[in-house]
Amino acid sequence: MLRPFGFAAAPLLRAFAAIAFLAAATAAPMAEELWKTLPDPQPLPKPDTTGTVETDGAKIWYATFGEGKGSPVLLLHGGLGNSDYWGNQLPALTDKHEVIVIDTRGHGRSTKGDKPFSYDLFAADALAVLDHLKIDKVALVGWSDGGITGLDIAINHPERLSKLWAFGSNYNASGVKPDVDKDPVFSKYIEKAGQDYAKLSPTPNDYEAFVNALVALWYSQPDYKPEQLAKITTPTVIADGAYDEGIKQEHTAELAKLIPGATLLILPDVSHFAHWQNPSLYNEKLVAFVDG
Repeated sequence: MLRPFGFAAAPLLRAFAAIAFLAAATAAPMAEELWKTLPDPQPLPKPDTTGTVETDGAKIWYATFGEGKGSPVLLLHGGLGNSDYWGNQLPALTDKHEVIVIDTRGHGRSTKGDKPFSYDLFAADALAVLDHLKIDKVALVGWSDGGITGLDIAINHPERLSKLWAFGSNYNASGVKPDVDKDPVFSKYIEKAGQDYAKLSPTPNDYEAFVNALVALWYSQPDYKPEQLAKITTPTVIADGAYDEGIKQEHTAELAKLIPGATLLILPDVSHFAHWQNPSLYNEKLVAFVDG
């Protein structure tokens, strides 16, 4: 009598066990999506050299890593940030390349000077640092405002670039989402950037004025025309995260279409801060482009 019951009950018991497992899995808290997080980057490794270059009324801070190892790569950070934000990427690049990082005018350790922010000015600052280091041509890796600066150099000084990686960048102000400042991840970034500004800046109490100056830039620039972008000859990747808080994805796709031969790359499950959220994926794609 027990044997037939056992055979009959086994499938039912397995079904109950499966239901219980699914219920427990449903009740368990889900891991937070990467694009909703803002991890801290790794600290920068010790640089080979650091210094400042005086140009257009400002002192621009730079650092170099892996000197003499190979073709140079220039990393340009995003708005409100500083060069320390590339800590996850430096180890992936310095095996084969000399890497230069710059604190954008008014950001990090660099002074602002009296001129209003503009991408032309950021580009001129970057080229002044390269001239100081006697570097003729670089692969430029730009994030956000750094990518826009890269576009400016590709348009106006193409002879200075071997490649361009522009992540989370727009070519005119219409590409910026109007409610980006209300996004919780971006708001957290603004707070983090303010704390880092207070630690690094020569004017640590001027963060509010600094932010206002950048906001004025973001809502008026850049304004690159399709015919300007069509003249870019630098091998280019236009990249972004699938959940960018600040840049419209259709704008990113349009930017890639306007640059002859450009590759569009959208990384899954990450946002404007992909290089912190999933550095292994970000670095894999970046290194493949730079080395390829």
